[in-house]
Amino acid sequence: MPDLGPHAVFIVAAYAVTFIAIAALAFFIVEDDRRQRGLLAGLEKRGIKRRSPQADNKPASKPKRKRS
Repeated sequence: MPDLGPHAVFIVAAYAVTFIAIAALAFFIVEDDRRQRGLLAGLEKRGIKRRSPQADNKPASKPKRKRS
């Protein structure tokens, strides 16, 4: 391990806190994804479908701007 000098404890602690924070965020994202997929599956079982635009629909046009 390289010599980190007198601040070694602070440097290692900063890396540890960062690693724990990123791991916690990844865990919560995965858990939320599972929960959302479960909720969606439950809705689809009850017959509630997702509403998506039809393939033949044209994209919404931009509103016209007034010229002054």
